[in-house]
Amino acid sequence: MMRSMRAVLVLVVAVLVCIWGNIHLASADISPTGCKEERKLAGNACQPVLYGKDPSANCCQCVRVTHVECICPYVSPKVASIIRAYGLKKLIKKIEGCGRAVPHNFKCGSITTP
Repeated sequence: MMRSMRAVLVLVVAVLVCIWGNIHLASADISPTGCKEERKLAGNACQPVLYGKDPSANCCQCVRVTHVECICPYVSPKVASIIRAYGLKKLIKKIEGCGRAVPHNFKCGSITTP
C-alpha cells in the first residue's frame, strides 16, 4: 500500500511539472514507450518537490521536454484530489520557479488550472 501511494505521489509531481510547464501543447508523435520513459524520468527528477524542496535543475529540464499528452491521461479524480490536498498554489509556485508560466483554465485529466 505504501509503495502504491508513493508511486501516485511521484506521478502527481510529474503531472504538475508537465501540465504547468506549458510544454509541447501541440500534439507530437511519441511512442507509448517514450511516454512511459518521460513519466518515469520526470517523476524521479521531481520527487523532492513533494517534500517541499524547490525543483532541481534536472526537474526543470524535465519540465522543458516532457509531452503533456503523455501525462494528462493519468490525472484521474484520485490523483486530482491528492494534488488539491497537497496545495495547488504551493505546487504552482514551485513549478513557476522553473521559469514557466502556469496556463490559466488549462484542462488536463481531472484538473483544471486556476
